[in-house]
Amino acid sequence: MKENLWKAGIAAAGAAVVSYLGALAAPLLVLLCVMLIDYVTGLVKAYMASQLSSRIGLRGILKKLCYMAMVAVGAALDYLLTGALAQAGIDLHIEMFCGMLVAIWLIVNELISILENLAEIGVPGMPVLTKLLSRLRGTLEDGAKSGKKE
Repeated sequence: MKENLWKAGIAAAGAAVVSYLGALAAPLLVLLCVMLIDYVTGLVKAYMASQLSSRIGLRGILKKLCYMAMVAVGAALDYLLTGALAQAGIDLHIEMFCGMLVAIWLIVNELISILENLAEIGVPGMPVLTKLLSRLRGTLEDGAKSGKKE
């Protein structure tokens, strides 16, 4: 009986979170998955190089928690912009644009990190995929740099 209550509570909490996040739910789920894969491949890489360290592992976990904080900041910015534009009588029908942009940028970085970890472990990779992700990251970074100069 208690087990069913726990399961129902977890399911209700999960449904509430997904309902609240709306369009941001899928990118966040993907981000969580790639962060977990990156962490595990990083552990395997460190193990194979005999460099396992709980301090470095903890820093990695804290860094990934800060990634989630970045997405939250993007979502908060979306909320503020939507409210401000609504007060001005403008309705763009854009949901979670900044939050999704941050999440996708982080997903690309995590995927590159996974490929780098796999290469160091010795897993044969796809150079085309690595090149594509690196080019995408470079394009995102160039766009951010050009935005700062103006």
